[in-house]
Amino acid sequence: MEEAEAEVTWKRETIPKVLKIVSTRLPQRDLISLLIVSPWLHRTLVSHPSLWLVLDFSQMGNAGNRLVAALSLCLDSLQNLESLNLNGCQKISDKGIEAITSVCPILKVFSIYWNVRITDMSIEHLVKNCKHVTDLNLSGCKKISDKSLQLVAENYPKLEFLNLTRCINLTDHGLQRILFKCSFLQSLNIYALSSFTDEAYRRISLLTYLKFLDLCGAQNLSDDGLSCIAKCVNLVSLNLTWCVRVTDEGVIAIAQGCTSLEFLSLFGIVGVTDKCLEALSSSCSNTITTLDVNGCIGIKRRSRDELLHLFPHLKCFKVHS
Repeated sequence: MEEAEAEVTWKRETIPKVLKIVSTRLPQRDLISLLIVSPWLHRTLVSHPSLWLVLDFSQMGNAGNRLVAALSLCLDSLQNLESLNLNGCQKISDKGIEAITSVCPILKVFSIYWNVRITDMSIEHLVKNCKHVTDLNLSGCKKISDKSLQLVAENYPKLEFLNLTRCINLTDHGLQRILFKCSFLQSLNIYALSSFTDEAYRRISLLTYLKFLDLCGAQNLSDDGLSCIAKCVNLVSLNLTWCVRVTDEGVIAIAQGCTSLEFLSLFGIVGVTDKCLEALSSSCSNTITTLDVNGCIGIKRRSRDELLHLFPHLKCFKVHS
């Protein structure tokens, strides 16, 4: 009898006290695993809502079952969820997205990098259930289409961060919906998407708050399109890797318009020469810290002292061998 009472006391008093101390120091994936262990642990963990402002399932094995465990949290806990990371959880489907978003009304950050199962249906569930998203990462979600971008544009006008890397079914129509509607974007990643045309790239000039832009692999981007992008005067990071149609003209326009630039990659662009480097030095010498001209055969090699003379704050410079 005494042993039974001691066990009850241990579960009701000792376990909660210990968990209250250690739970804030455990990785969240361990906390989610503990939810499944016993009802006692479950009740103790869900009594601390501050632990569940963020759910991170990224690269987590058996993510589906763990998601179910998280959904078993009392609704009061998930009602406060602000950030959900499902990166690399490829077994989660549209139904899983519907289930988790239906109980997270104030979600602000949603990331589902490299999920090849979800479709536009998941984005329908997201915009229906979560009205306050400002950070959205759909990188590698190859089944989403322009319909998803239309839904995002219509429902998240205050979106600040958007990653569409390798979303290969997107077209100019979908991207332009975003550019027209989401005027508060600060970061746009359209890495490895060669389907967009210069017409869409020119519309990026509408994003007056834009700071980070990744156009790696934008094979249709011309100097004209890049000159329009130069109107984004707040740009601090611009990736033009493998933008093969670009020449000095476009880069000089960027140098003159984006005078706060800190990071610039011209990797693989054979149409640029020392002229653009001189323009960058003239306009951005006090801000540029990283410059990649690897593969730019028209730009001559320079010593460290010569580079620091052009860009006094340079920390990283990559040049062709």
